[in-house]
Amino acid sequence: MAVPKKKMSKAKSRSRRASAWRLEVPSRSTCPRCAAVKLPHVVCGNCGWYHGRQAIEVD
Repeated sequence: MAVPKKKMSKAKSRSRRASAWRLEVPSRSTCPRCAAVKLPHVVCGNCGWYHGRQAIEVD
């Protein structure tokens, strides 16, 4: 079984664990109908269209 040769410092181990907490910016796409910025695979909040059809009624 593998055994560490040296003690890992608190800063090193905490920074290694903290890399999993990083927040990433969600990806964005443009609506092909109205060219508004929206999340991919989500109904456009500006025009209400999704996948070539009107999914919701937007006033």
